[in-house]
Amino acid sequence: MAERVCFRLQVRPERLGEYRARHANVPREMLEAIEDSGRRNYSLFLHDDGTLIGYYDTDSVEASQTALSTDPRTTPWEFAMADFFVALDGRPDQSATTLPEIFNLHDQLSKDA
Repeated sequence: MAERVCFRLQVRPERLGEYRARHANVPREMLEAIEDSGRRNYSLFLHDDGTLIGYYDTDSVEASQTALSTDPRTTPWEFAMADFFVALDGRPDQSATTLPEIFNLHDQLSKDA
């Protein structure tokens, strides 16, 4: 069964424009590394106050994290992006605060079927 993961980070307000611009054209090798790690339906949402919410589906959070942390294609991107975040301890992908899912429409509807 796929796991749904939502996470939160805080982008430095003075770097919002540059953060958006960098995500308009993510290097192909980084996109492929994310896909190869088993993450699907990966999306980022950015509020004007710098709150960043991310979401993805994966078959295994642990396997996906391990794949990304050991893939040499991810290191340059993660290193370049780390300075965009407030109070970050480590690589952005590994240090984000995850949010517990408390409701899912499909799951609720499936219970009654």
